[in-house]
Amino acid sequence: MSADAADVTGEITTARELLPTATPARTRAALRELVRPHRRTALACFATMVAATAVGLLVQPLLGHMVDLVAGHRPPGDLTLPAVLLVVVALVQGGATALGLSLVSQLGESVLARLRELFVDRALRLPLEQVEKAGTGDLSARVTRDVARVGEAVRSALPELVRSVLAIVLTLVAMAALDWRFLLAALIAVPVQAHTARWYVRNAVPLYARERIATGAQQQQLLDTIAGAGTVRAYRLEEEHTAHVTERSSAAVGMTMRGVELVLRFYNRLHVAEYTGLAAVLVTGFFLVRAGSVSIGTATAAALYFHSLFSPVNSALVLLDDAQTATAALNRLVGVTDGPADGPAPAAADTGSADPTDPGSADRNTGGEPSTQGTEPSPGAVTVVGVDHAYEPGRPVLRDVHLTLRPGERVALVGPSGAGKTTLAKLIAGVHRPASGSVRLPGARAAGGLSVALVTQETHVFAGPLAADLRLARDTAGDDELRAALATVDALDWVEALPDGLATVVGEGGHRLTPAQVQQLALARLVLADPPVAVLDEATAEAGSTGARLLERAAARAIEGRTALVVAHRLTQAAAADRIVVMEDGRIVESGHHDELCAADGTYASLWQAWSGTRAHADHPPHTDTAPTPKDH
Repeated sequence: MSADAADVTGEITTARELLPTATPARTRAALRELVRPHRRTALACFATMVAATAVGLLVQPLLGHMVDLVAGHRPPGDLTLPAVLLVVVALVQGGATALGLSLVSQLGESVLARLRELFVDRALRLPLEQVEKAGTGDLSARVTRDVARVGEAVRSALPELVRSVLAIVLTLVAMAALDWRFLLAALIAVPVQAHTARWYVRNAVPLYARERIATGAQQQQLLDTIAGAGTVRAYRLEEEHTAHVTERSSAAVGMTMRGVELVLRFYNRLHVAEYTGLAAVLVTGFFLVRAGSVSIGTATAAALYFHSLFSPVNSALVLLDDAQTATAALNRLVGVTDGPADGPAPAAADTGSADPTDPGSADRNTGGEPSTQGTEPSPGAVTVVGVDHAYEPGRPVLRDVHLTLRPGERVALVGPSGAGKTTLAKLIAGVHRPASGSVRLPGARAAGGLSVALVTQETHVFAGPLAADLRLARDTAGDDELRAALATVDALDWVEALPDGLATVVGEGGHRLTPAQVQQLALARLVLADPPVAVLDEATAEAGSTGARLLERAAARAIEGRTALVVAHRLTQAAAADRIVVMEDGRIVESGHHDELCAADGTYASLWQAWSGTRAHADHPPHTDTAPTPKDH
């Protein structure tokens, strides 16, 4: 199965446009940027670890001196001082090493914490279409496994690697201080070790990168299967989905087994280097002692120095394995953190585009809102100028859209499924960036506040007290302000009736809210955020016919006094709007008041006639644009 793992990984990569992965050079630069604020801690780490390692290197000369004392038949009392010094060296080295490792851990955790903050910040700002193309499994794998892998490396591998590298360098310097020929003998092992390390890195880096991709694909398949468990059971697709999970899991296991095989071959080569180097040092010591160039104790110290290299060299090269997996994970994290710091802009300035005309003079029947040169938009207005947008190349969703929302105007957006309504709403809300053209918004009402807020039919209730869920919109809001916002959307009565009122725990594991209550909370958050512009994308669709009037009344109160764009779920919302904009095939084809559009006998008139006819026989709308439909993309 492992032989097919690379093919499966390749299929995964081509099937989805994964989130970006940083180059090694960019990752190193990002690490330097993260460490820069902690330069003093880094210098303290280095100085302490160097001191601890240097003190520890006194052990071998002291042991060699004791060998010389014994070989010279000196009295036993002469061994007392070297023995006491060995104890002192052990105590000093232990204390300095503990301090150095704690400083290294502090530095690593600080850098890791900042990396996590940047990752979460950038991940929350990723364009939705980019996340959708990559799949939630890719992002989930980075958030969980990649962050965990880097965290493990920071807590365990990084301190040990620092200590090992310093021990190797300083030990070689000490061997040269004994006699330069001992250093030459020790260096015989270096070519074998260097070749082994280079061979390992060359094979490990791409292997672990493919392993992370395979793991992300495995997680994506598990998420898809679990999220769609009801549908899987309904259509008897258990075996098919189990096969998909097995295939992805086998690909991940295959990559892991290839990594194990690589590590075993790596160790075999290291053993050859160790025995070759030790033999060279012993032979060199033998000839130097026979020639009278060094004492037996010095030769013993040299052999002990080289033997002491076994542990740090093996640790460093073993940690190379952890470093490669951590580096692969880090490249994936930095690939996300390198995204735009400001995320999708809620408005894109475009001084070179033509301004749309005032909506009152738009052609209401033949489509669109023609633009006029040199006309400045009204202060606080929302203007969409020449916007084109596509989620996939060659498949445009919006085409040359011009639209102006006057301050305080409530505009309803209607049209057939796939007309581009949701896409236009999300562009105005700042969820997506337009492929071309611009979206201009007024400034926020308060410093640091939102200029535009989006409420959709898919609202999440966070686990915790209901008051905390509301304060997501404004964390400084007091209980009286929360109650006022709830009263605005007719939710105060049922909130006060909860077991603990505003302190009632809602969300996962807490009090279960109805779909209508969830939407009322979303509208209350809109009131608390108090943006000048509100976008409602079928925000009342989840209520069903029984709660429709309640939510429509709550939505009308929530957007009162704001410039509002409402993707209408029911045509009663459109009829009550100040203006109706009709979309077809990514373009605005009609714009005007309800009575005017009905009299024009165009697209809106047809929709209204179908709606009115159906409402005469049932209490729910037909499955046209005004019923809940899949989003434009």
